[in-house]
Amino acid sequence: MILIELYLRFFIVGLFSVGGGLATLPFLYEMVDKTGWFTAHDISTMIAVSESTPGPIGINMASYVGCTTSGVLGSIVATLGRVSPSIIIIVIVAHYLKKFKENKYVQAAFYGLRPTAAALIAAAGVGIVKIAFFSENISIDGFFWQGAILAAVVFVTIRKFNLHPIIYIAASAVIGVIFKMQV
Repeated sequence: MILIELYLRFFIVGLFSVGGGLATLPFLYEMVDKTGWFTAHDISTMIAVSESTPGPIGINMASYVGCTTSGVLGSIVATLGRVSPSIIIIVIVAHYLKKFKENKYVQAAFYGLRPTAAALIAAAGVGIVKIAFFSENISIDGFFWQGAILAAVVFVTIRKFNLHPIIYIAASAVIGVIFKMQV
């Protein structure tokens, strides 16, 4: 039964998460409340694992949830649920490409979807910031200063040098180990 629920939940995520992998985060937060399969804090771990492994983040997160919920089979089922809507839509769009491309209603719909996708990603970003930089409650006492400094250094370094993302991920993991070992 849980495999069917995994497939259906991630089918819905795949169907409505317009804007890429980070747009899946609001759906994952909803899953926290409705299923109890993981906690809101676990989402930051999911993001870290999903960003540091090859492949699209949304699919990696589906695989992660499926695996932690029901092992390898759960991972396969959740991933299939996540990609099924895309496959169905691409097959339909490919079949009717000219009509869709030139249709003023479709163009208008995409015009409206762009800001919505940006808002979903921004909302997910705010959630990640809360998890990454604050303990249970948002206060000065619960602020993770080292994490904020690391994020600022990575941000400035990305803007200045634009190195490969794996360098930032690996360096941040090493710094995290060093900080945690000193506590």
